[in-house]
Amino acid sequence: MINLQRSKKLSKPISLSQQEKINWMKRVLYKAKLVGDRGEVPIAAIILDNKGRCIGYGENRRETMKDPLGHAELVALKQASWIKNDWRFNECTLIVNLEPCPMCAGALIQARIGKIIYGSHDPKRGALGGTINLADHKSAHHKMIIENGLMEEESRKIILDWFKDKRFLAKENLLSKIR
Repeated sequence: MINLQRSKKLSKPISLSQQEKINWMKRVLYKAKLVGDRGEVPIAAIILDNKGRCIGYGENRRETMKDPLGHAELVALKQASWIKNDWRFNECTLIVNLEPCPMCAGALIQARIGKIIYGSHDPKRGALGGTINLADHKSAHHKMIIENGLMEEESRKIILDWFKDKRFLAKENLLSKIR
């Protein structure tokens, strides 16, 4: 006897107003700043379900956890999959302050995330248009909605300031050793 399972009807990601997107991005940027203050690259991400509820939160944890997979997007995906009890995210929206890298973009495609909203492009490692666009690659079996540039200046500033402070502190440490 063969049991046929009906596939789930795929629902679309929630339609957020511009103000709702900004409000969520402000939370992401606030969290990213806190992460940066703890010594991690200041990146944070959230995943919203189709009712607009946050079901996943992630922040960079590579240094803290000594984990190469400790990217904000992956941490948020792991939490959201546990809460959803599923690995498919067609109806979900991820909001992150920096364009995802190739590893994260690949994971988001594999997770079938419905929509990605990010703040700043990453001209060095961005994989959703910055250096490459994995979402448009012929191997991408899932098509997602991508919005970029939400609070772009604020997103870029947090990251640039963090790296500038990091370089300044490194220079100060070097100078103190020379003296």
